[in-house]
Amino acid sequence: MARTASCACGGLRVICAAEPILVSVCHCLACQRRTGSPYGATAVFRRDDVGVEGPSRSYERPSDSGFPVSFRFCPTCGSTVVWEPRRKPDVVAVAVGAFADPGFPAPTQAIFAEHRHPWVGELG
Repeated sequence: MARTASCACGGLRVICAAEPILVSVCHCLACQRRTGSPYGATAVFRRDDVGVEGPSRSYERPSDSGFPVSFRFCPTCGSTVVWEPRRKPDVVAVAVGAFADPGFPAPTQAIFAEHRHPWVGELG
């Protein structure tokens, strides 16, 4: 089943030809800043199952793992849609919200829970 994620203006699209291998939420402070939310929701796909279309700019930052992560965002609307963790070069991460699909698979894990806001549920 193919799924398409896009930025707010639709200029940057990510086509995923398979189901995600993992869906998680991250409570790290960097994800909180990136999303403007108390956590980021991420769908991880095998790199071979992902195609990116449209213009993008990138921003690279260090991660808590010590390996950099490269984020691609739309140069028009600024939405971050896809990112690539250097420590796992065979996968691509896509923002769950960019799919705009309430039926998207639910997260099965949460990471950096020590930064979870106390009013947020266990996985959310």
